[in-house]
Amino acid sequence: VQLQASGGGLVQAGGSLRLSCAVSGRTVPGYVMGWFRQAPGKEREFVAARSWNGDITNYADSVKGRFSISRDDQNTVYLQMNVLNTEDTAVYYCAGRYGSVSTFSRYYRFWGQGTQVTVSS
Repeated sequence: VQLQASGGGLVQAGGSLRLSCAVSGRTVPGYVMGWFRQAPGKEREFVAARSWNGDITNYADSVKGRFSISRDDQNTVYLQMNVLNTEDTAVYYCAGRYGSVSTFSRYYRFWGQGTQVTVSS
């Protein structure tokens, strides 16, 4: 499985961005997609995750109500980010795993390259 992330950029506080992660290769109904982020000097942290069929989603408390994870029928996974603030500035990574939805990055086997999101005040 290969993952290709895109969509990062510079946005003002209060604005929106949509990140994309193109998934290629073999996926099965038990496949899980997640988004993580890492700010300078900080550890990588969980943002959101979704089961392949969408019946289970999980969000970090810091993004609940502002971010949304989804998937289209072309096997692209999205992270819609609204009402962005400066604390959302980070490199964002999409990740995949077989199994249950998890908030722990160490359980994700497949990773895309990061995409930078910068929120200015």
